[in-house]
Amino acid sequence: MAALVGDCIVDDLSFTFFQFTFIDFTVGHVGYDLDGEGIGAVALLLPQTYRLYNLELPPSTPPTPSNLLKKSIQILKSNSHKRNPTIPPDSIDVTLVRRSFDSRRKTLRTSGPVFNHVIDVCLSSQCSQILGEIKTINGKIERLPPSPSLPPSTPTLSFKKKPTIIITGSGPSGLFSALLLSRTKLFKIVLLERGQPVESRGKDIGKLIHRNQINPESNFAYGEGGAGTWSDGKLTTRIGRNSKSVRFVLSCFVKFGAPEWILTSGSPHLGTDNLVKILREMRKEIRSLGGEIRFGAKVTSLGYPENGTVKKVRVEYSDVIERGLGKEETERINRMARERVEIGSEDIGHSARDVYKMLHKEKIPLKPKPFAVGFRIEHPQSLINSLQYKEYSDQVVTGKKGTDLANGSKDIVEGVLPVASYRLATDLGYDGKINRPVYSFCMCPGGQIVPASTSEEETVVNGMSFSKRDSEFANSAVVVGVGEEGDEVLEEYWEKWGVLGGMYFQEDIERKSRELGGSNFTVPVQRLPNFLNSTLSPTLPKSSYRLPKKSSPLHTVYPPPNNQLPKARNNRNIRTTNSWLPRRIRVAAWRGD
Repeated sequence: MAALVGDCIVDDLSFTFFQFTFIDFTVGHVGYDLDGEGIGAVALLLPQTYRLYNLELPPSTPPTPSNLLKKSIQILKSNSHKRNPTIPPDSIDVTLVRRSFDSRRKTLRTSGPVFNHVIDVCLSSQCSQILGEIKTINGKIERLPPSPSLPPSTPTLSFKKKPTIIITGSGPSGLFSALLLSRTKLFKIVLLERGQPVESRGKDIGKLIHRNQINPESNFAYGEGGAGTWSDGKLTTRIGRNSKSVRFVLSCFVKFGAPEWILTSGSPHLGTDNLVKILREMRKEIRSLGGEIRFGAKVTSLGYPENGTVKKVRVEYSDVIERGLGKEETERINRMARERVEIGSEDIGHSARDVYKMLHKEKIPLKPKPFAVGFRIEHPQSLINSLQYKEYSDQVVTGKKGTDLANGSKDIVEGVLPVASYRLATDLGYDGKINRPVYSFCMCPGGQIVPASTSEEETVVNGMSFSKRDSEFANSAVVVGVGEEGDEVLEEYWEKWGVLGGMYFQEDIERKSRELGGSNFTVPVQRLPNFLNSTLSPTLPKSSYRLPKKSSPLHTVYPPPNNQLPKARNNRNIRTTNSWLPRRIRVAAWRGD
């Protein structure tokens, strides 16, 4: 039989699952309500936990346990059915769950900038009796059910033969698949990465920035950690910010060297500098558990018979330089890699264009999906700070002298505000025929624009930032959706290339950008007012992009629907946290998501 484990298909497994059932919790004759609806008199004798939302503290007040305790006592007393109860401070434990900055204009006008906190308050039995029943309000104050103590529901497995699982690509999915499967010690894990480990990848990126020399297999897109390593390292999700799975991932990052504040931040991010260290530690653990990581390992073909089971993976190897291995060990690994060209496999992943083409050639079923394309737009960070924070913008302090001078920051230590960001989104961007999604993507406050090309024949950029976000610039992608069924933008590409039509559309856009910019990764650039008016920019402002720039008619790159919708700044359907239309903004070519 075949079983699905994570994203990997494993053959010849027999599973034995333990099934657990919840035991009803009763105290005397009064049932303890696990669903949180009402509370019995006897249950008041038990410790209680409440989750408090929107607990506000000014930036000058740190979220220490004592400060959170004072605020939580005020909230509990105001919601107690007893009149002005006296609560012993040592009868309450406070845990910070999440902290986020509130820069909404309404908040700034009324109370000034504040941090909102979500906290869990555990009341002792004594405190529960003193307070009595607490008035609960969804989204403001909620009583949490107890967490039953259950044994772990880990399945036991037995095999005829220990399976080998091959994972292609060391992006987030590949790394966490390798980590979790290695921890089971039930499989032989082989992780294949076409690029270099982060230490060598950083040197290749340096050659691109300083010498215009690109390594097509080790650059801003390819290498350990995937394209996200040299990005902002944002850890945002829509699947539940406090869910167990999300907190597990965050905890893993902390274990490998991330700062602990990401566990409670409403907008956690790592930054490229932290990601490099984290990835090296993840690599060490996977190998210590018996997992095998091969860099410079490019998948070139699959043995894919008609029954749909992958049996072999053909890999093309290149030399790898990995810090800490030494010359002899590096040569041994490179020699061993070349000797092992074909490997039995149960699963394979893919991402790069050559892999898509290979999969299509080998008649592996592929299905196109909608995607988005657009531009990367850059602004002075001081502009975003002032638009977001108004008169409080001088409280943004990065600690970098030149940036703080450009931002007009105060010389303060306490009451510092985070570097401002924004978002834009609508699913009702009307292009004259249909509604298309228009949104900002990968906004990098205090960041920089970097070349993300994998070939000298194409030009594409991305945004990144370091953990301190202390650049003078901010940037974001602004994209328009394409690829829904019947979309005329891709019609000719689907007719010519079939299921790969969207990929060839993307490739054409990058080649057009290369024609506009020219050689040496010169990026085509246009000021936003000129883009809106379809005119060339006579001059270009200062930019974070460190390679050459050229004034170009970016309004000619995309088909009309993709060019017109970003111009719809007066479209009432577009929800945005500010207006970013002043003359100092510039647009750079970007392929999209």
